[in-house]
Amino acid sequence: MTKRNLTAPRKLVYDIVMQAHDHPTAADIIDRLKSQGQSVAYATVYNSLRYLTDEGLIHELKLEGKTSRYDGRGEDHAHIVCVSCGKVDEVMTPPPAEWLAKVAEESGYALTEEQFIFKGECPACRISKQKN
Repeated sequence: MTKRNLTAPRKLVYDIVMQAHDHPTAADIIDRLKSQGQSVAYATVYNSLRYLTDEGLIHELKLEGKTSRYDGRGEDHAHIVCVSCGKVDEVMTPPPAEWLAKVAEESGYALTEEQFIFKGECPACRISKQKN
């Protein structure tokens, strides 16, 4: 990580996102900070998330509803959301290059980034439904 004006609160928020494997919301981050004994104002957390996103240190995910989630993973990947419980997981399978080439050809765009969100039911929810 480069030193990009990371104040102490920004560093706390950054560390929470980077250690998370569940794509936390701002509320999740605030709860985790509190559980660590940290007292950070709500506005500071939201402003820190915006700064970290704008600097490209973390990624904001707008997956479902109005609530953003945050991802510290830098490499290209997609996400899959459980339609039953809302769990978010990573999908590391790259998109087919020939499909991306066709999208670029059809649209005339020079693609610089792509985002995919898959939806389905996670294994735990499927098992739970089978038991009922």
